[in-house]
Amino acid sequence: MAVSKSAKKQPSLLDASAHAFLRNYLNTPSPVGFESTGQRVWLDYIRPFIDDHLVDPYGSVVGIVNPDAPFKVVIEAHADEISWFVNYINSEGLIYLKRNGGVDHQIAPAQRVLIHGKKGPVKAVFGWPAIHTRLGNPDQKEPAPKVDNLFLDCGARSKKEVEDLGIRIGSVVTYQDGFDELANDNYIARAFDNRIGGFMIAQVARLLKENKKKLPFGLYIVNAVQEEVGLRGAEMIARRLRPDIAIVTDVTHDTTTPMINKIIEGDVSLGKGPSLAYGPAVHNKLLELVQDVAEKHKIPVQLRAVSRSTGTDTDSFAYAHEGCPSVLISIPLRYMHTTVEMLHKSDIESTIRLMYETLLTLTPKTNLKYL
Repeated sequence: MAVSKSAKKQPSLLDASAHAFLRNYLNTPSPVGFESTGQRVWLDYIRPFIDDHLVDPYGSVVGIVNPDAPFKVVIEAHADEISWFVNYINSEGLIYLKRNGGVDHQIAPAQRVLIHGKKGPVKAVFGWPAIHTRLGNPDQKEPAPKVDNLFLDCGARSKKEVEDLGIRIGSVVTYQDGFDELANDNYIARAFDNRIGGFMIAQVARLLKENKKKLPFGLYIVNAVQEEVGLRGAEMIARRLRPDIAIVTDVTHDTTTPMINKIIEGDVSLGKGPSLAYGPAVHNKLLELVQDVAEKHKIPVQLRAVSRSTGTDTDSFAYAHEGCPSVLISIPLRYMHTTVEMLHKSDIESTIRLMYETLLTLTPKTNLKYL
């Protein structure tokens, strides 16, 4: 099937209201296992566009349209961001950490962070020895950042002073950097992975409401927790909802920057539309339907293949209960798991439109049978 290379001109989906929500949502910390603050922001935004909602015991939030319909379709993203845990405080007031999700230790030196303590957020920095102190001995090997030599300095000079700030073992730490805009419609933020997905599924709900579309099924708009530690939130909510179809959105790697092997990762680029994945968990007939929708509505898409698993919440939905036909629609992202994750405005809009038009195409009678 030929894939369209240029999107049909459409009015922008990122109006002032949507843009304000995007900025606020991205700048609200939502670390793995502590997603509640970000989830409140998300739920408050989508309330006008849904009929009901539920929150599961671990904090996954589901907005529901047509809750009484027997046939259930899910659109899903994950709400959590990578972070750190306070693990040890020494007598000089320096704080050592453990990972909470796949946080990259190599980017940590000299970063500013927030420690979420019992008395509220505390500002701190990842300390790192000055270059002057590392150049005195020509035979000295340059130190490399490792989890066991990285530490936080919050301005305290004793363990008691740290504890007086409300910081304890188990306090969670997030990077301070937030949303910003670069030239040519490029956006940067920490944790676009995958709160951009939460933003996009919220915009799909908004479009359905504002365009007064009546769906012939129940729509479950899922913002799941704990993806970054093993797809745990999706695993729980998929068992609970038992959907008939799942459309999952996440990020994927832009492979056009240096030090990425296209032979392994595929050929995906910012600004060329969402990426559709082939893989065992991706239902072939549902993927074909999404490709047909993209072609019909002149939405550009890119294709890639995954191996044993997608590594996304798609896997949890696909293999839930008796099996749930699932598809993965990914948005290209540069610099994943850093504080400067980058994506393109046009890809956000194209991904929203693709999910929206796919929902308008689906019915409970859509033939997804293999044989």
